[in-house]
Amino acid sequence: MNDLIGIVWNPTKIEEEELHAAIDAASEPGASQPEFRLFETSAEDPGRGATEAAIEAGCTVVVAAGGDGTVREVAEVLGEHDGAPDLGILPLGTGNLLARNLGIPLGDHSAALTRVVTGEGSPLDLGIVELRRPDGGTERHGFAVMVGFGIDAQMIAETDDDLKDRAGWLAYVESLGRAVSGAGVREFTAALDSGDAEPHRGHTLLVANCGTIQGGITLLPDADPSDGRLDLLLLSADGVGAWLDTMRNLVWDNGLKRLLTGADSAESSETAAHRQAGRIAVDLDAPVVFEIDGEEVGEISGFETTILPSALRVR
Repeated sequence: MNDLIGIVWNPTKIEEEELHAAIDAASEPGASQPEFRLFETSAEDPGRGATEAAIEAGCTVVVAAGGDGTVREVAEVLGEHDGAPDLGILPLGTGNLLARNLGIPLGDHSAALTRVVTGEGSPLDLGIVELRRPDGGTERHGFAVMVGFGIDAQMIAETDDDLKDRAGWLAYVESLGRAVSGAGVREFTAALDSGDAEPHRGHTLLVANCGTIQGGITLLPDADPSDGRLDLLLLSADGVGAWLDTMRNLVWDNGLKRLLTGADSAESSETAAHRQAGRIAVDLDAPVVFEIDGEEVGEISGFETTILPSALRVR
């Protein structure tokens, strides 16, 4: 039976005519070609309803056609269903974080859809984060790439949306200086797996399923989106000398040196700590801005992450 491919598309990212052109370019006439159906998102419902409709329609593949937010919405819904359709990605955003980590073609819509049509599904873990808001409220979200606070989250919060539309991921570079000054050292406790909560200090904490961020920079080289584990990076540099240590760790120890020596695990330093766990629970001494898969989601006072191994299949 041929695939029925549902495309959950964000109309602010691509015109319907352009989307149909990409579909036509990825399809060849013949009995074995899949059928495509479009499911449009809206500002009020950025993907959940459209994904549920695609599942209800019997789609065997659901393609997230949009930015990181659309991809996260689709992945979260698929992860809630046993025997869910495969996930496909047509990257149309600024960061395109999951697409970058999975090697999905960027800037070539027909190539990305061709991969969906011709590819085989591969396992993909889904992270779950439970947020605690300063007012005591809680929220639960799925994530495919990473969550956290600090420079990465501040950089996203400080980035000008108009500049991002014009300059793409380079807009994040413009906001980096403000992010560094806005991400002060925090006191918090963290419990990994079944261990006790331990005190920590740092300005940036990332919990990741994938290790590459905006601009193709790899921060967590051990992160594997299908290993059933979460990778943690804590940065605590405070001052010029400490920042030099951080940069040495990220660029040399876990970059060029790792490439040259073939090391298979990340090295930690005094200002850059790498860990792995299946569960990470964090309590903060004061609210911080938080990000999920490249999108700022406001302030939190604590969070807990877990991982659902092979919850998704991605093409």
